[in-house]
Amino acid sequence: MQSQTMICSTCGCSLIRLGISKEQAVRYEYQLVTHFFCCQGCLELFKQTPETFLKETGDIVVCPTCLAEKQIAFTVPLKFEDEELHFCRCPFCLDTFNKNPQYYVDRLAGEIEFKGLFADKAVACCH
Repeated sequence: MQSQTMICSTCGCSLIRLGISKEQAVRYEYQLVTHFFCCQGCLELFKQTPETFLKETGDIVVCPTCLAEKQIAFTVPLKFEDEELHFCRCPFCLDTFNKNPQYYVDRLAGEIEFKGLFADKAVACCH
């Protein structure tokens, strides 16, 4: 679920929102933890000052419904099964999630193929 959601450790983007799978993500091990990045450029920036970026992105979570990245303080928590999920404050997202929660949980964990919100655009994020 959210603890499994890949977030770029430099820019804070949700890799799921960008349509980047675990297999496609740029990876880098730092202090025995594997970090994910949306592109090689973000990895290169991270390597310059990793602690700065970890501090900036460490409390970012992703809304399961709209895939918006938010600092945890600006979210609405919801207990689902054994994990606390965090939603943006839009009531639409909670209502939509409750109609098909397993779909949104699986998508957030990257278990459902999702081409990203920019799938029909020529350029997504910094790619």
